[in-house]
Amino acid sequence: MKISAFAISEIALGKHNVKDTRLDQADKLVKAKKKTYPQVELVGQDGAFEADVIIVPEASKMDLILQDLDFVETRLTKAPAENEKIILNKMKAALEKEEFISSIGLSAAEKEIISGYGLLTLKPVVVVNKEELEDLGGLLAKVLAQSEYICFLTVGDKENRAWLIKKGTTAWEAAGVIHSDIQQGFIRAEIISFSDFISSGGETQAKQAGKMRLELKDYVMQDADLVNFRFNK
Repeated sequence: MKISAFAISEIALGKHNVKDTRLDQADKLVKAKKKTYPQVELVGQDGAFEADVIIVPEASKMDLILQDLDFVETRLTKAPAENEKIILNKMKAALEKEEFISSIGLSAAEKEIISGYGLLTLKPVVVVNKEELEDLGGLLAKVLAQSEYICFLTVGDKENRAWLIKKGTTAWEAAGVIHSDIQQGFIRAEIISFSDFISSGGETQAKQAGKMRLELKDYVMQDADLVNFRFNK
């Protein structure tokens, strides 16, 4: 996941771990040789077009909006097709009200029509204050939460790890986050909810209590699910 710091100079760019207390709790119950937090990459303003999420101070919020508004207004002068024109006017109305494009709920079909535009506020944008910049860990946790990202956990043996995914990711898609071979050979996902894992006192105890569920490819992953993927090697 790539996060662009727009008009922010006080933040350290590069790769950063995002501390997850659920992984810490899991690590106490299931021993492994290694604990791995999810990782994000912070890039500067020049990386905004390639970023998954943008963070911006309140004072620079309008810079993002005006940049998109300028593009939309220019595009409207090019006599676009009617379906494109409708979307452009919808975005223009939002931007003129100082709202981000991401707030107007464009459909998947509408997003496809404008997919090549590179609009900045179509991405998740998180507005931050100066105090938040002093706590990078807390800031990154806020960014993930407001950008609708969650984690799933894998535990045991070599590594206890939290994996970053978007809300709505299926078990089959989550398997691919770990490795394409697991996704291609997917058979099923063995799922234990985090609450059942904690209340049972660990993975083995949760299984013994009948808290493990077998889910298929289309299961939608929930935040902090513990999962073991079964797959054909």
